[in-house]
Amino acid sequence: AAGRRRRRRRGGADEVAEDGGAVLRRLREARDDLLSSGFWEASAGAVRARCGSSAETPARCVCYGLGRFGGCPIARDQLAFLLLLLEELGVPPARCSLFDPVFSKQEAAVLGELGLSLLPENEEGKHNVEGSATLFYMVHCGNALYNNLLWRNWSLGALPKLVIIGNSFRGIEERLLPRILRRDYSYIEKVLKVTEEVALPAHPRYLDTFNDTSIHWFPLEKLQELSPEIWDFVEEPTYEDCDNLEIIRREDKAPECSPVAAE
Repeated sequence: AAGRRRRRRRGGADEVAEDGGAVLRRLREARDDLLSSGFWEASAGAVRARCGSSAETPARCVCYGLGRFGGCPIARDQLAFLLLLLEELGVPPARCSLFDPVFSKQEAAVLGELGLSLLPENEEGKHNVEGSATLFYMVHCGNALYNNLLWRNWSLGALPKLVIIGNSFRGIEERLLPRILRRDYSYIEKVLKVTEEVALPAHPRYLDTFNDTSIHWFPLEKLQELSPEIWDFVEEPTYEDCDNLEIIRREDKAPECSPVAAE
């Protein structure tokens, strides 16, 4: 069942990327479809409920693993959703950085045309928020990317500044044996019980596009309930025993399609 919910979403080796103008036109069409479907408005309500709290509104955005949006309609819908998110939160496009090793030169040019920026290197998810509230848009990324992000920001000062839109942490917990979760993704495992999570609404048109996707945040008052000793262990994840890593490391060659999340 999990495999059915988490279908391959990134397209592409057999899809021909169109010219930049055509990609932008289809992106506008995807945006219009999101707005007319009702899915965006329902999703924006969830975002507003989160950012209307006492927590700091994200001033920056980082997007990982978007995929080949030039040829893949699902990736294009996710990009259109991201652009609407930036408008909703008042984040200038120039303050949104993306990385996916499968981006073509043409797709990179389209992102530049939209005012977005590309991260200069593969961070493997290890992005330090450096005191600035940041939205991480990571739909259908591998579990290790979320774990790496938590590790990099593993402190009472940094974690409350993260908002993550990506695979449901509760879903990750349900799909993995407890010993595997603890061994391979220990930072996800340690923060689960104090994570606030709201699922994006289900919509028949976007079941494959945003299945198992939630908004996550980490309230300071809940983090303070954790044992003080939990903050002392900050060893960098290595994944030496992980059989299904599903991230592209810095030294790896990018495949034709981005890796998908675990089945």
